[in-house]
Amino acid sequence: MKYVDGFVVPVPTKNLAAYRRMAHTAGKVWREHGALEYVECLGDDVKPGKYTSFPQSVKLKRGETVVFSGSCTSRARIAIASTPRS
Repeated sequence: MKYVDGFVVPVPTKNLAAYRRMAHTAGKVWREHGALEYVECLGDDVKPGKYTSFPQSVKLKRGETVVFSGSCTSRARIAIASTPRS
């Protein structure tokens, strides 16, 4: 059985190039630790929902975009998490 580890994070749009570099390195590390696949998805037209949505889950601010980072493995635990600001 395959499992997914995933994270939804807000990233300042001006820092996307730095995030992509970090994500490229993270993908290598995840694969070294058993990930079968690794993806990074950028929300370029994600509208806030009425009750819940990715932008609301991370308390998205002006000038930021939503990023989903995830891997698929047969050994991982299921962990879908968002990282809202305090």
